[in-house]
Amino acid sequence: MQGVYDGGMTLGELRPYGDFGIGTFKDLNGEMLLLDGKFYRAQLDGSIINVPDDTRTPFAEVTFLDNDVIVSPDKSMNLGQMQAYIDSLLPSLNLFYAIKVEGQFSYMKTRSVPAQSQPYPTLTEAVKNQQVTESHDIEGTMIGFRCPPYIDGVNIPGYHLHFIDKDLKKGGHVLDCQTSDIKIIIDNTANFIMELPGNKHFYQVNLGQSDQQGLNQVEKGK
Repeated sequence: MQGVYDGGMTLGELRPYGDFGIGTFKDLNGEMLLLDGKFYRAQLDGSIINVPDDTRTPFAEVTFLDNDVIVSPDKSMNLGQMQAYIDSLLPSLNLFYAIKVEGQFSYMKTRSVPAQSQPYPTLTEAVKNQQVTESHDIEGTMIGFRCPPYIDGVNIPGYHLHFIDKDLKKGGHVLDCQTSDIKIIIDNTANFIMELPGNKHFYQVNLGQSDQQGLNQVEKGK
């Protein structure tokens, strides 16, 4: 949130921790997707490219996905409705959940952010230059997590979802959607491991600040 975009861990170093996840890359250069053990970058225009293991990341959230809950809802939902539906399936809102949503979407709205240069802006400022991509009648997979509210400042509380289409050609950070025929997979997680960056920028930044509300408003175009 405070603009620490220096790459800490390489993707190769990240691999032992999971084969499913999301994040970003050094300099905030695009949206990260980790699906079936392969790393992808959603570029500014929404196109997808493969990413080598020596690429560095300042933030990533990964796990080995367990299929604890699998449901196929029989109704169409927008993003907010889908999140509320998933909430109704959870045993507690105080745990961590990996979320995979795969299938058909009648509408998908995603974004990516351009690479930043030092001195880095805050995430809220950087996202003001986001580029939005809209797709209709698209098949693919949402990848992401639901984190409990007390994680604010360490991670993003609530839902954080990225999307990649079945042909691995387009995707990004999910801003909205309309589901059509989907399957939802939920992995209940009662613990997590956090590794902090070991660079000067991270050591000196004031982490007592958070602007999650401002970020949400910018992402929604307000």
